[in-house]
Amino acid sequence: MTGQKDHMFDEANFADDALHEECGVFGIFGHADAGALSVLGLHALQHRGQEAAGIVTYDNGHFIAERHPGLVGDAFGRKSDAAKNLKGQYAVGHVRYSTAGGSNARNIQPIFADLTGGGIAVAHNGNLTNAHTLRAELVGQGAIFQSTSDTETIVHLAARSACPRIVDKLIDALRQVEGAYSLVALTSKKLIGVRDPFGVRPLVLGMLEGAPILASESCALDIIGAEFVRDVKPGEMVVATKEGIESHFPFKPQQHRFCVFEYIYFARPDSTLEGRNVYEARKRIGEVLAAESPVEADMIIPVPDSGVPAALGFANAAKLPFELGIIRNHYVGRTFIEPSDRIRHLGVRLKHNPNRAKLKGKKVVLVDDSIVRGTTSKKIVEMVRDAGASEVHFRVASPPTTHSCFYGVDTPNTDDLLAHRMDVEGMRRFIGADSLAFISMNGLYRAMERPARDPRAPGFCDACFSGEYPISLTDISGGARDRQLSLLADVA
Repeated sequence: MTGQKDHMFDEANFADDALHEECGVFGIFGHADAGALSVLGLHALQHRGQEAAGIVTYDNGHFIAERHPGLVGDAFGRKSDAAKNLKGQYAVGHVRYSTAGGSNARNIQPIFADLTGGGIAVAHNGNLTNAHTLRAELVGQGAIFQSTSDTETIVHLAARSACPRIVDKLIDALRQVEGAYSLVALTSKKLIGVRDPFGVRPLVLGMLEGAPILASESCALDIIGAEFVRDVKPGEMVVATKEGIESHFPFKPQQHRFCVFEYIYFARPDSTLEGRNVYEARKRIGEVLAAESPVEADMIIPVPDSGVPAALGFANAAKLPFELGIIRNHYVGRTFIEPSDRIRHLGVRLKHNPNRAKLKGKKVVLVDDSIVRGTTSKKIVEMVRDAGASEVHFRVASPPTTHSCFYGVDTPNTDDLLAHRMDVEGMRRFIGADSLAFISMNGLYRAMERPARDPRAPGFCDACFSGEYPISLTDISGGARDRQLSLLADVA
């Protein structure tokens, strides 16, 4: 579900030709610095969402909410009083990159509601594939929605549950939804974490000075000095109270389908998810890619920053020098320059610039994590050629992205995906490379230290490469799989 963006010129912004994770979640229970630690945890998860950040705490009978657009540092930095307002020992937080419902301020999470039995704040990572259907039913029954986020559907279902306890209300609600989700919820007495039965999206459990912590990735534990305990299991509900931590499995078990793109691109390289260090996994992908698609060249160059670990693995396996032939500017924000044709052209240099001294007269291999629309790859190849490279070969650390994701990733419509419209040779001509190769599906599974891909066996969700969706797409009808799911449009 593509969120609204306010970049002044999309064509010039490399980030617009990339896949984006929907969000990151964080929760902590029973620590005097819960609010401040949540701010730090969200800083570590900033890569999972840059449109908005929110934290809800509980203190002395009151829930306190601070939800703001922009980066964590903007929302909770020194110039803001937001962090100072977050009193209490319990907290949940969220960073957002909108896929469901757009980037309107009313969609900023955590979502809070008063239910029979008390208040609840919910932060959600993922996407519900029957949210539109459920929402229509709820509105028909008189429900009044305050946002266009699919997360609010969960809250409404919980509010209508006849179960007496809030935990049971939440279970009742989640039994009615389909899709991928990892969520954290806060009540006046509990911190709750849940993963969907397929385990598509990540969620980890940590501990800091006796306080349980839930987070999308282990890097959020590292930043506050917390101990990694374990991954929350697919279909598991973890409930933290003053008495300790309980584990429940209230849903029908399903085959494990963790999102393989977490290892390729989404997760931070220093995170460990499902027992795998992300950095090492990306290096192994590069090694397998080099073995599958060797090329005579002078050097291996990553497309920064996401291509760096795979390029290191490729260079090691190919026994070729690893060089920073493209330098990334990490301080690029939104530009307010008038988007004339000339400025659009110059805009490609805002984020990346060639290291001409290294490239001139060289045969280079560019390694990137994926090709989405192909516009970024085309401009990168042109840039490297213009800098004097004699040959430019392109290697991709994922199979061709041929299908849209409906499980919490902001993916272009299927028809906008280059690999859906062209074969590899057509893609090579489009981006202007001397050669183009992707890691094979089985090669990707080998890099993940798994047997050859078998859709009948537990493994990964690779629907963006295979078109095989493990979770029902109730809101998709007929031939509508070429578009992202959509809830109600934002009202002006």
